[in-house]
Amino acid sequence: MGILTRSTVRDTRPVDALRSCRAAFIGVAWLSVFINILMLTGSVFMMEVYDRILPSRSVPTLVGLCVIAFLLYAFLGVFDMLRGRILTRAGDNFDARLSPQLFGIMVTTPLRGGRAGVAQPMRDLDKIRSFLAGNGPLALFDLPWLPFYLALCFAFHFWIGVAASAGAAFLVVLTLCTEAFTRKPASEAAGHAAVRAALTESGRRNAEVLHAMGMVGTMRQRWCTANQRFLRSQRAAADVAGGIGATSKVFRMLLQSAVLAVGAYLVIAGEATPGIIIASSILSGRALAPVDLAIANWRGFVDARQGFTRLRTLMEEFPEQSGTLPLPAPKEGISVEGVSVAPPGHERPVVHDVSLQLRAGSGLGIIGPSASGKSSLARALVGVWAPSRGKVRIDGAALDQWSSEALGRHVGYLPQDVELFDGTVAENIARFDPEADPEAIIAAARTAGVHDLILRLPEGYGTRIGEAGAALSGGQRQRVALARALYRDPFLVVLDEPNSNLDAEGEQALTQAILSVRKRGGIVVVVAHRPSALAGVDYVLHMTNGAATAFGPKEKVLNEVLQRRSSPSLKVVSEGGNP
Repeated sequence: MGILTRSTVRDTRPVDALRSCRAAFIGVAWLSVFINILMLTGSVFMMEVYDRILPSRSVPTLVGLCVIAFLLYAFLGVFDMLRGRILTRAGDNFDARLSPQLFGIMVTTPLRGGRAGVAQPMRDLDKIRSFLAGNGPLALFDLPWLPFYLALCFAFHFWIGVAASAGAAFLVVLTLCTEAFTRKPASEAAGHAAVRAALTESGRRNAEVLHAMGMVGTMRQRWCTANQRFLRSQRAAADVAGGIGATSKVFRMLLQSAVLAVGAYLVIAGEATPGIIIASSILSGRALAPVDLAIANWRGFVDARQGFTRLRTLMEEFPEQSGTLPLPAPKEGISVEGVSVAPPGHERPVVHDVSLQLRAGSGLGIIGPSASGKSSLARALVGVWAPSRGKVRIDGAALDQWSSEALGRHVGYLPQDVELFDGTVAENIARFDPEADPEAIIAAARTAGVHDLILRLPEGYGTRIGEAGAALSGGQRQRVALARALYRDPFLVVLDEPNSNLDAEGEQALTQAILSVRKRGGIVVVVAHRPSALAGVDYVLHMTNGAATAFGPKEKVLNEVLQRRSSPSLKVVSEGGNP
């Protein structure tokens, strides 16, 4: 099975992934045919021993019978092993076809207003794969053989068949009860597990705030409440499944004894041979074993079915992007045409009808008071949030005409909340490109003015920075993230509050980086509160309450805004002077 790379990820539904395992399931079905026939070995062997070997006292016949039984059991073991391995690989194939697309959905769901749990899709996929590789499917493949075994019981004697059929009917009723009584608690347990996992992830992500502000106890209590609800639902499902499973196990043992008693009565009455007593007991046990196995694995089946339903719903809601025609690298400009932007999952826009055009080599500063829509517009410019109305176009092509990865090669983005990943400095700058060019990494670092800083780290570019860049200071993280945004000279560079953690040296390096992007024909958009971040731009957009109130050359707009003094943020600009 080949590894699915990012270039081979395609829109695959769970049903299609399951159908791709059809050949494996057919192979398992054929192996089940041979296995269930070979399962008769024990019954036939016992019947021959009691009805042929013991009366004749023939040792050679006994030896020959033992050799035959040994060979049949050996084939049974090999076929059973092959069946298990095929199912394991079917589960792996199911996972491999869905996991790349699921990962993409998990990292884009928050951008589209999705409400899926943090890792619920992957947990669902794990449950389905575990079920496919476990004993649950084996019971499903063996259940169709129940009538065959019951027919053999009837062939031995009518009353033996009746006893085995009555036991099978009782176990089938227990299976239906298992389905009816475990569905609701299992569904509730899955919901509570998702809430508990979300609280755990939230607490881990905000550990500093929890400890610094004494919130650990409060959050612990919330987590314990969610955990108790999960345990209660889990316990209810386990109690039902365990009780019915124990009942089925005891009943199957009781049934075998009952079949022995019926066989003994028939022998006493002269209607059956002694060998039939043991053979029918073994055969009836084998006939009911798949039902017993199905009950024992019903909880896993319910979890897998619920997970399959959730995955199908999720993937129908967020289909994979269809293939788009590769577009040439942008080099002319960007236009914003009446764009309105609403946060994912909300209908009320926070940006209203913004329009502007920037040509290659331009630099735009976006200013305005807090909550005026600056960062929301920046997210729309790089395609993170889709406009609810209007279009953002690069060289005339709307952003939705580009695939995410194709557009990403021409875009550099430094978000307000800097996020780095566990890995080396070089890997983070190169965006974890497996074919990264070392010269391009160093060039990006030099452009961001962070090359010398990186060389002073313990292992230079090979320094591991830990999760979220924990090994770096806030200013270092911001400058490394700036280098990542500049990697391979993207055409559009959007920087949201890029100097919030920078000192004077860092701000000077930022200005030089902005000027270098403009000099090579790129476009820079800078969202800023501090006027020093605007030193390298030539245009300014002022926003208030989500609307553009002024747009034009920097000096003209700043003077106009300062004169009106219509925004609290303008006081900051006036105190800092005209950059």
